[in-house]
Amino acid sequence: MGKITLETKDLKKVYVDTAGNRNTVFENLFLRFESGKMYAIFGPSGCGKSTLLNLLGLLDKPNFGQVIIGGKMTGLLAPNDMAGLRRDYIGFVFQDHYMNPKLNVKENLEMPMRINKKIKKSEYESRCRELLALFGMEEYLFRYPDELSGGEQQRACIARALVNDPMVILADEPTGNLDEDNEKIVAEYLKSLTARDKTVIVVTHNEAVRAYADVVYNMRKGKMEEFFQINMK
Repeated sequence: MGKITLETKDLKKVYVDTAGNRNTVFENLFLRFESGKMYAIFGPSGCGKSTLLNLLGLLDKPNFGQVIIGGKMTGLLAPNDMAGLRRDYIGFVFQDHYMNPKLNVKENLEMPMRINKKIKKSEYESRCRELLALFGMEEYLFRYPDELSGGEQQRACIARALVNDPMVILADEPTGNLDEDNEKIVAEYLKSLTARDKTVIVVTHNEAVRAYADVVYNMRKGKMEEFFQINMK
């Protein structure tokens, strides 16, 4: 069993529209995520998968309950402390790469490090090269996003998510814009991070990702059905 890196306790999220109607996305949600494992969360559109990911990544706040990261209760943290925890413990991968088109790959990867005082400026380039090498992309260091294929952009996005050496990687539909070959490449790279003792949580509609996960959740009507599986990848 790996170390518990992220968990939720009695989590509840409710949205209220302009007419005052309440939509309870989920409640009484208890989850535990371990290091060295990849989790896949499936479910129909609008069921709350991305909402859950935003809560786990401290981009949104629950109405009730706690998100616990690295053993720390986050519910009462000040905004600056919340931002620091997110910076140090969480890496994000999105369907759209969100790289600055005016910056090259190296400069895009450096952006998270510039707000991390633990990393010296003299280490930026070597850190970028090391991470890109993991994804077979060291030669793309000085290329711009529009000079990369969709799969290469997404690999660069994963590398950027790792620059601050986070415990947890949160990926929201990371293969959504990719063809079948690049879907496989990106899924394999995400899975490979578990060998580095990372916790990888992927929200997806892509059934191909299921085969790479150690644990699969199906989210329906605010409930999480859990399926353990033997990973063959």
